[in-house]
Amino acid sequence: MISGYYLGLEDAYLIVASMGASAVLLFAVPHGALSQPWPLGGGHLTSALVGVSCFKLVPDLFLGAALAVGLAIGFMYYLRCIHPPGGATALSAVMGGPAVHELGYQFVLTPVLLNVMVILCIALLVNYLFPWRRYPAGLAKTAGTELPESRQTEIPEGGTPIAHADLEYALRTMDSFIDVTEEDLSQIYTLALHHAQQSYGPQWSVRQVVDESPHSDPERDRVIYKVVAGRDRRTSATCSRQEFARWAKYQVFLNENSWHRGTPAD
Repeated sequence: MISGYYLGLEDAYLIVASMGASAVLLFAVPHGALSQPWPLGGGHLTSALVGVSCFKLVPDLFLGAALAVGLAIGFMYYLRCIHPPGGATALSAVMGGPAVHELGYQFVLTPVLLNVMVILCIALLVNYLFPWRRYPAGLAKTAGTELPESRQTEIPEGGTPIAHADLEYALRTMDSFIDVTEEDLSQIYTLALHHAQQSYGPQWSVRQVVDESPHSDPERDRVIYKVVAGRDRRTSATCSRQEFARWAKYQVFLNENSWHRGTPAD
């Protein structure tokens, strides 16, 4: 409606297409780095500004269109606001027809900025209805979607803690754009750490098979073992052969004063 009001329905289709692409990001992957408010607003507005400038400064329409998209990508990259639909916004500023060209730099504000504001407000509202889809991603910590206490673990002995600032620095200094936020990366690290600690931290043990009771029924096919080192040392127990195989999938070996995960056992 906004694009049609300022450009007319015949000339608004390119803008509608770029906003449709933004909708995919904001509503399908709201936690993605490319979907956040700065990439959304900065990407569209920077691309619109570049597109209008290319139309005014480059007489050849097709060369201007190519330059608009290429320069928009470059500006978005260095401004850290990469938003793929911005390329379509830059293209539409050059190829959008007389209604777009007559607006000049007003095109950046109307309809592009208005469209960005509307789709951003709707994304905030819709994603807010679902606790696991907090948007923007920075709201996740204050909205109660952080890891529950039972899944927040201490760094295992011999491990190296990674602070949130360290993750930010690593993402900033990489010579490429990584489509993940530092919040998501931090959560991935915590989940992986929790899994490693649960499976190979204080729960480690070395078991010796002392007997077995074969049976065609997997539930009754039992293995009897004793624990010769680690947790529950000098005790005996029984479990199904499948359970024992899952436990024995990885080797356990001693490295200095810490136990670490090994490679899959042969």
